[in-house]
Amino acid sequence: MLERNYIHKGKLNLEAGGELEDINIRYHISCESPVGKKVIWICHALTANSDPSEWWDTLCGPGLLFDTDKYFVICANILGSCYGTTGPSNYAKAPMRRFPLVTIRDLVAAHELLRKHLGIETIDFLVGGSNGGFQSIEWAVSHPQVVRNLCLLATSAVVSPWCTATLEAQRMAILADPTFDEQKDLHGGAAGLAAARSMALTTYRNYEGYVATQFETDENFLLAHRAVTYQQYQGQKLVNRFDAYSYFSLTLGVDTHNIGRGRGGIEEALKKITARTLCIGIDSDILFPVEESARIADGVPHGVLEVISSDFGHDGFLLEYQQIGEAIRKQYELFN
Repeated sequence: MLERNYIHKGKLNLEAGGELEDINIRYHISCESPVGKKVIWICHALTANSDPSEWWDTLCGPGLLFDTDKYFVICANILGSCYGTTGPSNYAKAPMRRFPLVTIRDLVAAHELLRKHLGIETIDFLVGGSNGGFQSIEWAVSHPQVVRNLCLLATSAVVSPWCTATLEAQRMAILADPTFDEQKDLHGGAAGLAAARSMALTTYRNYEGYVATQFETDENFLLAHRAVTYQQYQGQKLVNRFDAYSYFSLTLGVDTHNIGRGRGGIEEALKKITARTLCIGIDSDILFPVEESARIADGVPHGVLEVISSDFGHDGFLLEYQQIGEAIRKQYELFN
């Protein structure tokens, strides 16, 4: 996919107060122009970048479900990230800890700026999983005329106390690293970030997933180590590609997710969605249980619930591509 940048000249007023000036939006597109093609907009999850052909390479690419040769496929890096869009790592006016609170609605506001810049009037298919689902459902509520078809994977209409608790535990781990508040450079909080990622992974997976992949192969082991080294590896892996300031900022943004805020509640907000909506829940997801998807499917005027099976919990939205593809093809003629 083609990497591009859009600098929006002027101020973006933020929902929680404050503003960002001259924001840069990093995005990837499958071709130069959407003219004459159906538009598929992919909203990425918490620490992903704007190139879904990298992290969703089983679904996005030439000849795949989100066919980059056939459709105008686009994904924009979210505000607060460290992959090119304006965030704590590159905003000189308010770097690191000084970066303002950016809500889910602010992420959608930035998407809207890019949509208008590219001359896209309607999105034929909007899809997002996890935090990407937060963006997608918020967009469909706030701009129903823009979204024709909507697919929400392993997500919710409002952040749950369980989700917030897991994120606060991760932020506490980052704050426990004294280098985070020192703010000498973007390596601050690295040890805390590694611990936070290790904690997060236990909510992305589940008991069955760990037993399937990290069980000790030596039946006479004295001290279990496979899961230990796996957690350490995953923590360092995120440190190598992300920074603690963006992670801290983005997790706070997750805690702002509430489509019912100022709209008369969740159920009233869901009624505003006019898009044909497919909600895909994962039977083993402990972070976003199936009932979260069911609530959305029951509340939108044109909602359908599909439940897929996985041993890998929440991460199934990235791994169970065959089931996801089958569910989408069954509901949308666009992909047949």
